[in-house]
Amino acid sequence: MTSGAATAGRAIVVHPVLPEDRAAARTPEASLDEAVGLAAAIRLDVVDARCVRVARVKPSTLFGAGAVDDIGAVVSGEEPDLAIVDTALTPVQQRNLERRWSVKVIDRTGLILEIFGERARTREGQLQVDLAHLSYQRSRLVRSWTHLERQRGGAGFVGGPGERQIELDRRQIDERIIRLKKDLEEVRRTRALHRGARERVPFPVVALVGYTNAGKSTLFNRLARADVTVQDMLFATLDPTMRAVDLVKGRRGGHRRVILSDTVGFISNLPTHLVAAFRATLEEVLEADVICHVRDISHPQSEEQSDEVLSILSDLGVAEDIPVIEVWNKIDRVDPETATALRARAARSDDIHAVSALTGQGIAPLLDRVSEVLGAPRERDEVLVPFADGRRRAWLHDQGVVVQETAEDDGHRIVVDWTKRQKDRFLGL
Repeated sequence: MTSGAATAGRAIVVHPVLPEDRAAARTPEASLDEAVGLAAAIRLDVVDARCVRVARVKPSTLFGAGAVDDIGAVVSGEEPDLAIVDTALTPVQQRNLERRWSVKVIDRTGLILEIFGERARTREGQLQVDLAHLSYQRSRLVRSWTHLERQRGGAGFVGGPGERQIELDRRQIDERIIRLKKDLEEVRRTRALHRGARERVPFPVVALVGYTNAGKSTLFNRLARADVTVQDMLFATLDPTMRAVDLVKGRRGGHRRVILSDTVGFISNLPTHLVAAFRATLEEVLEADVICHVRDISHPQSEEQSDEVLSILSDLGVAEDIPVIEVWNKIDRVDPETATALRARAARSDDIHAVSALTGQGIAPLLDRVSEVLGAPRERDEVLVPFADGRRRAWLHDQGVVVQETAEDDGHRIVVDWTKRQKDRFLGL
């Protein structure tokens, strides 16, 4: 339960245990705890939280009649301002539950949207939140409210049948969605220009990804000596942060200038249209030279959280050839015996590092490994690029791998000095 002087209201949280969830590795209690954490992220005072088993999904209310009455009794007793149902509700289910409980009801998607709307600071973040909000709102237009009756239209005294208010609302939303997508496309073009400028320098990109609250921002601050917001709260930071930094020296004494990217945290059951809306934010991950997958190794559901992150990375289309280093963060939060066992497991792999971003434990070996991966051996090759294939030639120059170039009868003969990964990417263009 949460409390505080500056609460945004009182809420109850209900996590439905659906039939398809019974075989899930994640426990209902862990899912409920996460939902309570999401509510706390927007300063809601959670006065009751419970898991409710659903034997068979009821199309009209999701829950069976008995469960609806039981939760209604809790609402009557606690008098919350809001009831949060930790799953995706259909518009009809949401409307019917509001009528039965006489309280505002939001589902998991609506809750995450509220958090995103409060956290977005940059113009890009706000545009993405607005787009996701409108896409969600469009699906909530149901033919049940009095203001959605047909409006009088046409000209003269009689007028035609006009259009329903629901159709007018939907059309207005569609027009705003089109405008937002155009604005976001401008943002993407600007981001692409910035990315092109970095590639010409070029600085490698190290992207920090992970489940929300895994400690990415704390690690970012330590590596970049920055001051990104850090709170023990889900989605404490939403907008991505990028810095050109000299990584703190590792044990081998070297340092390297890189672009360090701290991305928005992932979460289980992230709604599809939210992933789509924030795709532009996560484009830096797609172009990263190294991905550091930050895990809260002290969390009891760390393995399940890791699976969620890897699943979302796969959905985003992250190339399999991008090196991934697992960072087992918050090692300082586990008991000494467990910490020793975790360090022993990590030591068996070059790409797993047990660290504490808070205290600095294990950071030097992690930086050494990042430097090793970024300093992958290069080989010299010669390629012939036809004159008509300007895109591939431009890619080579953007990557900064061109050593020599001569024009011949059948194309550009280019001597390149590249890594195996760059070669594979070129061959796949």
